[in-house]
Amino acid sequence: MTKNFDYYNTLLVQSVGSKTGPIAPTVVPSAAYGYADAQEAEGIFAGEVNKPLYARVGNPTNGKLEGIVAKMEGGFGAIATASGMGALAMVTTAMLKAGDEVLCIGGFFGGTYTLVNETLKRFGISNTFCEVDDFTHIEAKLKEGVKMVLMESVGNPSLRLPDIKRIADLCNTYETLLVVDNTATPLLVRPLELGADIVVHSSTKNMSGHSAALGGIAVFRAVKAEGDKLHNEKYADLHKIVNKTGEKAFIPICKKRAIRDVGMTANAFGSFLTMLGLETLSLRVERVNKSVARVAQILEENLPEGIEVNHPSLSKSEDHARYLSDFADGCGPLLTVDCGTQERAFTFLNALNMATLTANIGDNRTLALHMQSTIYSDFDDKTRKFLGVTEGLIRVSIGLEDPEEIAKDFLQAAEAL
Repeated sequence: MTKNFDYYNTLLVQSVGSKTGPIAPTVVPSAAYGYADAQEAEGIFAGEVNKPLYARVGNPTNGKLEGIVAKMEGGFGAIATASGMGALAMVTTAMLKAGDEVLCIGGFFGGTYTLVNETLKRFGISNTFCEVDDFTHIEAKLKEGVKMVLMESVGNPSLRLPDIKRIADLCNTYETLLVVDNTATPLLVRPLELGADIVVHSSTKNMSGHSAALGGIAVFRAVKAEGDKLHNEKYADLHKIVNKTGEKAFIPICKKRAIRDVGMTANAFGSFLTMLGLETLSLRVERVNKSVARVAQILEENLPEGIEVNHPSLSKSEDHARYLSDFADGCGPLLTVDCGTQERAFTFLNALNMATLTANIGDNRTLALHMQSTIYSDFDDKTRKFLGVTEGLIRVSIGLEDPEEIAKDFLQAAEAL
């Protein structure tokens, strides 16, 4: 069946709801679980009995969310975490060790950049960054034996669009793990089907839509019995788990090498609220992605000189062709407005009536934030330039409101400059 918005509307509503008993998902807040007998306890800890062990390594409410999102992404399984950064931290700390290198492709959300370039570096994991189309660098690093490739489906806030399929093919050729942050593009992009190994989301964003549930999730493909890249010698430290657990190996790797010891686990109530958001995700994604292109068009045609709007749907965008070919239903809720200076950006933001000034994206409401003075305030100029953050840049996340009214508000704010 074609995976269009109607497919997801049906899948998500039917997956979240129950036909008998409580219709809404059940919240299981218990931290600990009783075992029927000593033998069952042994089987649970060995991973042979599929029952709750302890809430730090998962509970039934998290499990329901994980099953839904895995199905949504076309994955084998998933692990819910306390935040989007928790999902990235889980995947990187579980898969990497001192002496490994991460190749980061394209612009990154500030938290992801500092995780890789500061936190992981403190633990002896090196990195290299490159632009989305620098395939000479990408292939050279893959040939050298880099351990993991990390990228965003859409650069936040650069809005650069990578060729996910081409990068995935290269990673598979050189047997290297590819992790794609799909936070901005749930339902719009399916990285696992394009050849990625792991997909991560901040479920706080588009998935929930209501800003009421902090959370993250990682989705994994199945591990092949023969010829899987995890069997490559560079992943030798994982082989004990891979050989024992087979196709589900990514899940015990993350639970035994990260979740168990670091504890970035999702809480049951947050997972419950995220599932409520998932019921309307397809409806919201379809509307928002039509709206963001419409708002970008209106602003491009009507903003005064000295204010620039950026979105890949605009013909002037360097990734416009890729937007048309690879992002048929849109590339998420973001656009940017560059006012030239911080002073002008502040004046513009303060004149807005509709947008909420906050650091979130993917909300039901339209959101806006000046990048340099907030998320990227402690980054140096060279790093900001690489990440696409200029002095006057405002990141906008379009919501469910009337796009004509959103654009009208932005145009009146421009009059204040």
